[in-house]
Amino acid sequence: MPQANIPYFALTQVSGAPVDKQHPQYEHYRNSIPLFPNEAVYVYSFQQNRLLYAAGWEKTMGYKDDEITMHIILQATDPAHAPFAFELNNKAVQFLMAPRKDLDQYSYFFEGKKLHKDGSAVPMSIHIRVFSTKNDHVDEVIGRFQVNHSLRFGKVLRYGANGPYKNEFEEILNKELFQHSAISAKEKEALSLVSKGLSFKEIADQLDISTSAVEKRILPLYKRFDVKGLPHLISFAYENFILP
Repeated sequence: MPQANIPYFALTQVSGAPVDKQHPQYEHYRNSIPLFPNEAVYVYSFQQNRLLYAAGWEKTMGYKDDEITMHIILQATDPAHAPFAFELNNKAVQFLMAPRKDLDQYSYFFEGKKLHKDGSAVPMSIHIRVFSTKNDHVDEVIGRFQVNHSLRFGKVLRYGANGPYKNEFEEILNKELFQHSAISAKEKEALSLVSKGLSFKEIADQLDISTSAVEKRILPLYKRFDVKGLPHLISFAYENFILP
């Protein structure tokens, strides 16, 4: 359950009702959305305020597809990862709920442990994508939860965002998630190149960004992870499975 000091905005934006398997849209998505091994998927409509489709949840998290709800999906998170996951979902939903062009090109992802119905932790790669829009507002989102037992977790959790205004999206997430031990995909990319011995200028040239942009991805990590310099940061990254 969410921590008492973390208002779970995302939870207030969704219905707690399970999917209606008799609804025509359920059958449509069952026939059109592929389901991969060790994966669970949902489609939720904000404009209809209901879960349209759910599949794969019994094999991954122990809930039957007509039992799972958005409230369970959002809340069933390992306590160690819950504050980060709740904040990430909160800020992502707030960003996506604002009207804007090209919303259907936005998505975000993160890695963490969800809680199985039996209480065991399930390591997952989670991808949330805007599935459809109406009048520059989000209508449907699709979530894919892939069980991945090869994931290794240290003190740092990984996340990222995509979309036309990716930098704006990630900056909002970064600002709010700074208090948590988390690293964005852009930060990890720069850190990986630093660990290979590249200078900030060489990284800037390779990524086609400015040197100051590289600094903004690397230097804040010192304070976030309480490290004293670049060698310490790199060793910390290996110790906590951020690298290789």
